[in-house]
Amino acid sequence: GPVLAPKRAVYHVLTSQGGSLVDGYSKTEGAWILSLNRRQYSVNTVTDCASKCDSESTFTCKSFIYIEKDQECWTAGANSKTETILRRSSTALYEKNEYLLECVNGIGTDYRGTKSRSKTGKTCQRWDAKYPHRPNMTPVTHPRADLESNFCRNPDGDNGGPWCYTTDPNTRWEHCNVPSCTEDCIHCSGEDYRGKKSTTENSFTCQRWDSQKPHNHGYNPSALPEKYLEGNYCRNPDGDPRPWCFTTSPSKRWDFCSIPRCTSEPPTIVPETTCATGEGGSYRGTLAVTESGKSCQSWSAQTPHKHNRTPDNYPCKGLDNNHCRNPDNERMPWCYTTDPNTRWEYCKVPTCGDGAGPGITAAVIPPEEEDCYQGDGMSYRGITSETISGKRCQAWSSMTPHSHQKTPRNFPNADLRRNLCRNPDGDRAPWCYTTDPRVRWEYCNLEKCPTNPSGPSPTRPTKPQLPSPATETPPAKDCKIGNGDTYRGPTSITILGVTCQAWSSQSPHQHNSFTPLTHPTKGLDGNSCRNPDNDVNGPWCYTTDRNKKWDYCQIPDCAGLKCGTPVTKPKRCFGRIVGGCVSKPHSWPWQISLRTNTGVHFCGGTLIDPQWVLTAAHCLERSKRPSAYKVLLGVHTERANEPSKQDRNLEKLVLGPNGADIALLKLRSLLSQMRRKDNVCGSADFFIVEIFGN
Repeated sequence: GPVLAPKRAVYHVLTSQGGSLVDGYSKTEGAWILSLNRRQYSVNTVTDCASKCDSESTFTCKSFIYIEKDQECWTAGANSKTETILRRSSTALYEKNEYLLECVNGIGTDYRGTKSRSKTGKTCQRWDAKYPHRPNMTPVTHPRADLESNFCRNPDGDNGGPWCYTTDPNTRWEHCNVPSCTEDCIHCSGEDYRGKKSTTENSFTCQRWDSQKPHNHGYNPSALPEKYLEGNYCRNPDGDPRPWCFTTSPSKRWDFCSIPRCTSEPPTIVPETTCATGEGGSYRGTLAVTESGKSCQSWSAQTPHKHNRTPDNYPCKGLDNNHCRNPDNERMPWCYTTDPNTRWEYCKVPTCGDGAGPGITAAVIPPEEEDCYQGDGMSYRGITSETISGKRCQAWSSMTPHSHQKTPRNFPNADLRRNLCRNPDGDRAPWCYTTDPRVRWEYCNLEKCPTNPSGPSPTRPTKPQLPSPATETPPAKDCKIGNGDTYRGPTSITILGVTCQAWSSQSPHQHNSFTPLTHPTKGLDGNSCRNPDNDVNGPWCYTTDRNKKWDYCQIPDCAGLKCGTPVTKPKRCFGRIVGGCVSKPHSWPWQISLRTNTGVHFCGGTLIDPQWVLTAAHCLERSKRPSAYKVLLGVHTERANEPSKQDRNLEKLVLGPNGADIALLKLRSLLSQMRRKDNVCGSADFFIVEIFGN
């Protein structure tokens, strides 16, 4: 419920992702920009493309698009702040950082942001307009000052900073209230704070977010790229009243940071006045009763319930009255109640459009059915919300971190509810925008539903025999593991049945990026499909079709079991711990139920060896005697009446070193063989939290 997060549970860890290779630019994969001012170049590398942008003379280059497979470079006179960003496969948009900043250095002669109101709120006049004021400074007189549109600028080096002519006939010009880049202050609760404060309000030094010492935690920068968990700087990744950090003191786990509030106006929010989308964070309706009919307590009141979700702590969350709100990233709007016996409850707020509203977590498909898609997936209505590389999907109604036009309102028949994978625009498979600011979109982690064709298809590879789970070398059979970067099979036709061009050939398509000489270890000796650039969508090739330079290949996944892969495919689940979802029986076979010696379940654990279980040390606080506990395996319900159940007493308890919250349990006897049981092993890609119980 709405209480301060304990900041101690490790929820989800992903491997780190590479950033931009070009200094001074921010990279977004899968993005394309439309700009009237643009030029095309043929280049060999991304740094060559950046050089073209830096030396562009026909217009001010603010971004460039690089397509590695095509060795294409497009320079553009626009960026994501001024033009619509489109999604496109295998492209990368690089934007100059100086044009993304919405703050000033010094007096702001280099400010290139998009603020277009003066300090008193007057709308700025376009620099190329002559009404209501005839300007002395125009794009013609000051060509290097970027006097575009009606954005605040400082073309004459005014000591007061950026300014503009106004559209008020009685006010010729005014300064703009643009914050300083060096000003350490927060808007609202500091969710967007990107400053470099690294000490807490009690003078503790902050622990680095990418460190697990002295405190273990789940706020991994690579798992939460949208939270900008850089260095050891104070941040607010979880909806607290203000930024905080873990500390380097073993005796103080975390502490708030003392950062003043900005005097400039906060980022503009378009409120949803009568309905809610997503998690309802911007809902500003007047509903003031909970889903069970209880009246809401005023957010500024402390009776009957004391709390810290106050208007002062959350100044931008609409907590002015007693209306249902979602100030702290809960799954739907809620409120404290006026019932002394019920602290808080969710509210059933009206939903915008036809999509599912906040908090709707029921499965769209029956849990016993396979979550797969048919054809191009436009009819897919399943529950997957994860991309092919493991990224979490962005809600279709959200514009953060990626703004877009694929909304429930624009595509009312596409079932764009929450952040579920869909195909609203007729792409080749379901996809979604991602929550990673550096990757705009990806196809989803879904497979096509199995079919039973009457005869073999000439363009589809025949499904191979399953490889041995113990195979450590790249598979020689015609299937791929993961994204197929180790695939060395014989398939040499694209997904549309077109024959592949040899990697060493320059006809019909010339290319220098991927040849046997440039990538000698990638298996580019013939014309077989390969994945030399580690494309998340899998193997591909240049084609012999003059009108199609390259395309993906359809290589089936190797379905053989490997370490950490259960026989029963797990049910896909939303990425939040709160609520979670009920798993399929035996889909997490290494999960155990830790019980008292009388059989009462109270904790979980993970089988890491036929005789050893890993659990949390706090689960053993009630007794240090092994005989006080027992472990149940092969069970799916707390009743533990499944035929596959195994019951083991404990021989030894081993607590983690230096007070770490981990412990090992040694079973008194080895487990007997069970078809559906397996021990877990470390994954190179990600971890999922499994919980036994409610």
